Amino acid sequence: MRKSQSQRRKLRARREAKKKDTELLPERVPFAAKPREDLDARDIRSWTSRAVWTDRMLSTLVERRLKHGKWHSLIDKVTSELNLFQAARKVTAKDGAAGVDGQDCEAFEEGLIVETRKLGGQITGGHYTPSPVRRVHIPKPGTPNQTRPLGIPTVRDRVVQTALVHVIEPILDNEFHERSFGFRHGRSAHDALRIVEQKIEEGYVYVVDADLKGYFDSIPRDKLMRLLKQHIADSKVIELIEAFLGSGIMEDLHLHNPIAGVPQGAVLSPVLSNLYLNDLDHTIAGEGFEMVRYADDFVVLCRSEFEAEVALEEIKRWVKKAGLTLHSGKTKIVDSREKSFVFLGYSFRGDKIYPRAESLSKMKSRIVELTQRKRPDSIQRIALELSRVLRGWFAYFRHCRWTIFKDLDAKIRGRLRRLLLQRHRKNPARLPRTQRWPNAYFTAAGLYSLREAHNRFAQSLSGAY
Repeated sequence: MRKSQSQRRKLRARREAKKKDTELLPERVPFAAKPREDLDARDIRSWTSRAVWTDRMLSTLVERRLKHGKWHSLIDKVTSELNLFQAARKVTAKDGAAGVDGQDCEAFEEGLIVETRKLGGQITGGHYTPSPVRRVHIPKPGTPNQTRPLGIPTVRDRVVQTALVHVIEPILDNEFHERSFGFRHGRSAHDALRIVEQKIEEGYVYVVDADLKGYFDSIPRDKLMRLLKQHIADSKVIELIEAFLGSGIMEDLHLHNPIAGVPQGAVLSPVLSNLYLNDLDHTIAGEGFEMVRYADDFVVLCRSEFEAEVALEEIKRWVKKAGLTLHSGKTKIVDSREKSFVFLGYSFRGDKIYPRAESLSKMKSRIVELTQRKRPDSIQRIALELSRVLRGWFAYFRHCRWTIFKDLDAKIRGRLRRLLLQRHRKNPARLPRTQRWPNAYFTAAGLYSLREAHNRFAQSLSGAY
């Protein structure tokens, strides 16, 4: 049946409106277009624990006025009642899982004052012994059917580790390179991605995409402790950290004691893992290369293939000396104008930036899971659950091209229409699905639109969406 003239005019007007919409707004919002993380939060003075660090200590730290560069007499800071109390409140607020002793955060919090005083007394008296870490396996992000190990210390051990971090983190963070972004205050993955985007635009198109094999499980502890002793001279603090590293791992009722590595999931692990790679940051930067690192994930951006090959050789030398291993199948040099490379969940190729394939596939699987045709919940309830997932996903991938958001929106609405069709089969007017349940219907039900979020984000000076 031929469309009438008025129908053709409406269709043409809709097409023109869509064309105008895509012309007025950018295809994607660059990382540099929106405000960075709060730079004040990077100042050590803004985030140190005042239960530990006095103004005089902070001035000495920031101005590097410490004799011989080492800190002494720190154990009393670790065991102070106020520091342990603050550490305990941090740990219990997260309501994490119990360790091998079965004590959960709620049980610890019931006797918080007594527990923290007991911990302080045990550490001071030299009677404190960390418990083994309970190991579990959790799904590996973006990698179907694969898991990664996660260590769960006891609540008591997490409290003591947090108290230790309050003391040692400012000392070590003050030494870290500015291009290290992982697990640091005032720095985020988007800050790291901003540098990568900027360098590619400046012509650093050859990328050394390196991958450390089992980094957290392979850090040589003797070398790690030597690095730690370069900054901390308090033997009791060193012994306490060594005790945590050597406390063992409990898995399926079997206890084993690895000779290398730091447990993933332990409170101390992020700062210690950053310390071990800090020398790599300074070495590669000292050779004149542009390296960006987030935890154990890093790339080096170069202007030529030869420069990239030199950088890769320098990395190989450092990794071998540090007792680590590069993943041969995943470490490569990429011309980003011709091939894509993945960094922190984003896939870069030329000026096109998308979510990496695994992240997009995982998101689509989650959409399918929430929009099963036989699901009995109301559309409003389904829209609410979808919106929670979509908001979180957009918050991270908001710098991708708009077509990704348009396609996902269409997929979601298509699956919701199939669900509604299953419930409402009678259609006397014989209307197509898009007219029975237009986009406005789902908006009224509370469904979050990724495309509309992108539009708001592109037009907002503050980065709101």
